[in-house]
Amino acid sequence: MIQSPSILLTIAAFLLVLGPLVVVHELGHYLVGRWFGVRADVFSVGFGKELWGRTDKRGTRWRIAALPLGGFVQFAGDMNAASMPDTTLSAAELKGTFQAAPLWQRALIVLAGPVTNLLLAVAIFAGFNLIYGKAVVIPQIAAFEAGAPAQAAGLKVGDRILSVEGEAIAGFDDIRERILPFPGRTVTIIAQRGTQMLTFPVKIASRTDRDQFGNEARIGRIGVAAGATQIIPVGPIEAVTLASEQCVGIVRMMVTGIGQIVSGERSIKELGGPIKIAKYSGEQLTLGWPQFVWFVALISINLGFINLLPIPTLDGGHLAFYAAEAVRRKPVGLRSQEWAFRTGLAFVLALMLFVTINDLMSLNLFGR
Repeated sequence: MIQSPSILLTIAAFLLVLGPLVVVHELGHYLVGRWFGVRADVFSVGFGKELWGRTDKRGTRWRIAALPLGGFVQFAGDMNAASMPDTTLSAAELKGTFQAAPLWQRALIVLAGPVTNLLLAVAIFAGFNLIYGKAVVIPQIAAFEAGAPAQAAGLKVGDRILSVEGEAIAGFDDIRERILPFPGRTVTIIAQRGTQMLTFPVKIASRTDRDQFGNEARIGRIGVAAGATQIIPVGPIEAVTLASEQCVGIVRMMVTGIGQIVSGERSIKELGGPIKIAKYSGEQLTLGWPQFVWFVALISINLGFINLLPIPTLDGGHLAFYAAEAVRRKPVGLRSQEWAFRTGLAFVLALMLFVTINDLMSLNLFGR
């Protein structure tokens, strides 16, 4: 087992991950807002007390705050960082404010933050694809692990897996994507053996994997091994297309994981928060810059995805209100918005508290 990184390295790595991702996210909001002529009063990296700041010629206060767990852009006309409208403004004062922008512009400004995070991940993955090429592994079984569920179900060496649960399999990575998140489930696998198409019900085994730092994850296995991997160079267009597919696959696995936690198929203890992200950041940095940059892309996808959830105070909550406004042809009442944002804030804070305690328990800081 590799020795864990020091506290200082872990903190530095955490800031290297979260700081740029927060800046990228908020820049998405800011730049699209500026494009539509909406003034920004504050651009903040972090929350709470200001540690550093300056005001530019447009009147925007650029600041770094004490709590580095996010950030915000407060546009003109916003009463607070949650974009609650300031109802004290006159008609003349509303010009150039967020509330004065058409509904579609407000929606694009809000959507820009998460989308920028997703585009950053696509750019990182595309860069890796250009540098390292595309790994192609034919989904043909080359060997079995001892006690492999797939072998017990009747599959044989040489069989080519065509689909899992009705989803087509193009390469061996597709098999992993449809097996790893589902320990304990029984799936239907269709395989080609010579000229025959055969169907096998396979119960996915549950296994706890440990990485070189001792981190544990419960995954599914069917015990099949692939043959030789072929590396194929790709051009810029294919690199971006492949990167987009990789992002979609990761988002799909995230949705699956959340669904399993809600349904009770996975333990809520598998949720992680800032402390666990900091821990993983330090560990990935010790493995080298390629692994660290790949991890940054994963966290960027997480940040974009979470912000799109329809929870008030998050970007997705604002978009839900705009969708309701588009249907109703008028904004949701301010009182309803205020209560929704208060409820959403309470939920987010409670979740942050829970995952932080969960992180501390998983690190065994309190003993058994």
